[in-house]
Amino acid sequence: MIEWNFQPEIVTLGPIVLRWYSMLFMFAFLFGFFIMQRIYKIEGYKPERVDQLFLVVFLSTIIGARLGHCLFYDPAYFLSNPLEIFMVWKGGLASHGAAIGILTGLYIYSKKNPDLSYAWIVDRVVIVVALAAFFIRLGNLFNSEIIGIPTNSDWGFIFTRIDSIPRHPTQLYEAIAYLGIFFVLIYIYNKKRQQLKNWFLTGLFFVLLFGFRFFIEFYKENQSGFEESMVLNMGQLLSIPITLAGLLLMVKSVYKTNHNKKE
Repeated sequence: MIEWNFQPEIVTLGPIVLRWYSMLFMFAFLFGFFIMQRIYKIEGYKPERVDQLFLVVFLSTIIGARLGHCLFYDPAYFLSNPLEIFMVWKGGLASHGAAIGILTGLYIYSKKNPDLSYAWIVDRVVIVVALAAFFIRLGNLFNSEIIGIPTNSDWGFIFTRIDSIPRHPTQLYEAIAYLGIFFVLIYIYNKKRQQLKNWFLTGLFFVLLFGFRFFIEFYKENQSGFEESMVLNMGQLLSIPITLAGLLLMVKSVYKTNHNKKE
């Protein structure tokens, strides 16, 4: 068993507190920024255009993730206390809400940049989103949050800030999976960029990430009390339509490719 007793704070200087989660969150956007600059440069666009994209994705992620948590996991409380929706520092971000927020933000971005199609932008942004998911789950690990159910396995983590029960380190499971998904997407992009059809990478991202998310939820503690009476928890219910949408996008992309070849 591994005793996990990391404190969320790295450094405290008066009112200023540097936390593991915020640092890893920053790394997610920093690495994503440089990867998108490289992609823009490879495909003949000015890397400086990523500045606006960075701002859009950052705001869309925060807004979408926060609203997703409030509306998906505890709508009664937050609708009764609407001002707490803005208190992001208290914690509570949902990846499904972030996905919806990013897709919405990128749609607005594509309208402001008509030479970049919506599909082209989303297909490339999902690559860095997978990497961002890796960093964010590491942040959850340092926060001792989104913990797993009890386990007798040798690799069980005892989150001493929570209790003394060995649990599945589901944050680590997800982090490793999301890093693997990032490498799969970047490999396909680098090797097959010229042949890829619109929405294929996005569909693959949805299938891999949210498909894995569905299964890993069986090893996680529920995030809200109302989920205890449900066969599938909220994370799984939200993952199903996104995974199916991913399959549909991939099928349509492949079908369109084969159809064009026949013609």
